Amino acid sequence: MATINLRKGYTRLPPEVNRVLYVRNLPFNITSEEMYDIFGNYGAIRQIRIGTNKDTRGTAFVVYEDIYDAKKAVDHLSGFNVANRYLIVLYYQHAKMSKKFDQKKKEEELTKLQEKYGVTAKDLK
Repeated sequence: MATINLRKGYTRLPPEVNRVLYVRNLPFNITSEEMYDIFGNYGAIRQIRIGTNKDTRGTAFVVYEDIYDAKKAVDHLSGFNVANRYLIVLYYQHAKMSKKFDQKKKEEELTKLQEKYGVTAKDLK
């Protein structure tokens, strides 16, 4: 029990640190087993989701059981070389991700409306 307290050290973590990591620049052919091998070295993993469709290939979400394990993984795996690609490991931030998806939706809706009503970008200027 004492080792757990020492390991965590009662350190205060920055607010952006959480258990969910967003990983970019993954090789497209990486398997979940390889992901567990790489990220499992830093602690117990609850879930890994690898992007499979055209827009999400090369990305993944890794969810750790413990926030301190997630911090260790970010500290050690950012810039880690996997199949000649350097990983980008970030803390997942819901607000930033949802804004990005909202922007895509708005752009798609605008394109559909432009097509529906026959308006081009030149007409808007």
